[in-house]
Amino acid sequence: MDFIEEIYQTLDLPLTSLDCGLKCAAHNPGGKPFCCDICQVVPAVYDLEWSYLQAFDDFWHVYRGDECPADPCDPEEVLCETPEHMLLLACLGPEQCRRNIRSVSCRQFPFFPYITSRGEFIGLTIEPAFRENCWIISHLEAVTAAYREAFVQVYDNLLSRWEHDKECYADYSEDLRIEYAQRRQRIPILHRNGHNYLLSPLSERLRIVPAGGFRRYGPYREEGEFLF
Repeated sequence: MDFIEEIYQTLDLPLTSLDCGLKCAAHNPGGKPFCCDICQVVPAVYDLEWSYLQAFDDFWHVYRGDECPADPCDPEEVLCETPEHMLLLACLGPEQCRRNIRSVSCRQFPFFPYITSRGEFIGLTIEPAFRENCWIISHLEAVTAAYREAFVQVYDNLLSRWEHDKECYADYSEDLRIEYAQRRQRIPILHRNGHNYLLSPLSERLRIVPAGGFRRYGPYREEGEFLF
């Protein structure tokens, strides 16, 4: 089996038992789930992944910068912020989605692997730029155990295979610690051990969080109380 195909099959699981895209689409002026809106986020894929995806019709194409008519941009400006081993793509949109060839970045959104200052991959954390938009970030208790396990399995595989990928996520995790320290907040962690925690950005000490205990953001604040 092709390596990328194996990754796709492992992470071919929904985040939750409901369609969370319907929850956030109501708050997006474009009417689409934020994760599927090219005006909100541009998918980045591994070079090897793009080689695999090119075998499937024309669902994906290299990002041109004109896919969002309301906000065209120079793709090179976005690409300069993308790791060297990845490139930017765009697809035909959620209406024509082919779930079997969604990219890894589509399947993991809005999460990324958290790497401690000691170089340990301990679990999932959120993409902070989407705190106000993404429904699941305000409802982390809804992430299924099966998805968490698949995510960990996939990134154990990827990070052991590609050291430069681990270095990128380690740098990103360090940036996250700096940001959360400045905000005087703790980092939410869906740990690989199955428990949920808040992590101190300075000491990296973990404090367990009960179900429904994470902070809620944006339009989702009123959907329930949080313990913090």
